[in-house]
Amino acid sequence: MSASALIALATSFIVVTGAPAHSRIPVSVNADVETPAVLDDEAGGNADADDPAVWVDPEDSGRSIVIGTLKEAGLDVYGLDGKRLQHLAAPEAPREDASGGRFNNVDVIYGFELAGKKTDLALVSDRGRDRIRAFAIDPAAVAAGKPPLKDVTAPNVSPVFASSESEVDEQRTSYGLAAFSDDDDAFVVVSQRNESRLRLLELKDRGGRVGYQREDTLDLPGTFQLPNGASWAPCADPGEFPQVEGMAVDKEEGVLYAAQEAVGLWRVELDDEEFESPELFDRVREYGTPWTYDATDEECVLDTDNDPGFGGEHLGADAEGVTVYHAEDGTGYVLASSQGDNTFAVYEREGDNAHLGNFAVKDGPAIDGVQHSDGSTVVNVPLGDAFPKGLLITHDGEATPADPGRGESTNFKFTRWDAVAGAFPRPLVVDTDSFDPRKAD
Repeated sequence: MSASALIALATSFIVVTGAPAHSRIPVSVNADVETPAVLDDEAGGNADADDPAVWVDPEDSGRSIVIGTLKEAGLDVYGLDGKRLQHLAAPEAPREDASGGRFNNVDVIYGFELAGKKTDLALVSDRGRDRIRAFAIDPAAVAAGKPPLKDVTAPNVSPVFASSESEVDEQRTSYGLAAFSDDDDAFVVVSQRNESRLRLLELKDRGGRVGYQREDTLDLPGTFQLPNGASWAPCADPGEFPQVEGMAVDKEEGVLYAAQEAVGLWRVELDDEEFESPELFDRVREYGTPWTYDATDEECVLDTDNDPGFGGEHLGADAEGVTVYHAEDGTGYVLASSQGDNTFAVYEREGDNAHLGNFAVKDGPAIDGVQHSDGSTVVNVPLGDAFPKGLLITHDGEATPADPGRGESTNFKFTRWDAVAGAFPRPLVVDTDSFDPRKAD
């Protein structure tokens, strides 16, 4: 299906109504574990935590590991106690005037056939070089307490979006990423920075290393028709379009959930290695609000006094990290970061993705709360004694204590899923048995 045809279909599926008459007060939870804070300055390696993924150990779930992107600083690998087990640097710039590697989002797939052996992979979007990087996860190394990740990216992988290396340096490059398997095939969906484009890639074994080939492309709308007949485009710098970063695939249903940051949440069926018609099922509060561009400060200014009221109630822009909690018979939840108000929105996984409520990770006795969260991931299965009923991991964009005079401080917070579920007046489901992320396809 062509991108232009999909744009028309996507626009036809947008349903905009007035804001719901009822809104819920967010409930609060506390994190149980946090990773070491990283600092976005030269001394800290320009580290900026962004997106987490979990690899579930097949022999001992308590040994499972967490992989987190640090942008220019590469990747960190953590144990479930939050302690760092391994650090991997991002690739250096190939020439003096080129961009170096910048690891943005990460996801995990299990059992990829590589050099004749079933191999678990951590897949990373390299925003700096516009590539997908693949890292093999070694269970024996995990068991021995040794660094478990090894780069197995094919040396000749091409840019995902750019048509040349000079275009790579313009940095309209690989941004968000979600991975999934379908029978014996493995795929990643990748979004493009400062564009509304998504690309579907199939992973390939290239002589014992991981490469990929393009399968399909989807351009989400950048301009929207409002109920009052006006045409509206989200606030953006000149020449930029409303991008997607947070994404997750419902691995049982074959559905992609994508957060278009200044617009809202999309649901896109994935069928026969193609994107199907997109549907916008929730909007950010700022949807439809007029704005102007302040050239002096180089920023957009929302005209909230003239907000026509076509936005949603559950997401404050930016809409960010998306993850799916699987429960039996198609039930469960879709979670999305409401970055504008430091909460997370929870939707039903089935049907029309009805909104159930929001929660916030607040300051606890020993661990600070979560602000400006980008990436998140949730696992339903038991992960050892610390997380016997599942785990939610969230990026914290404002970790404390920050070091005065240095860059921004960020990290990842680990929270028991049963604590999140039990915080709601009508508790969410805790289901550790009906879905196994290692066997999903």
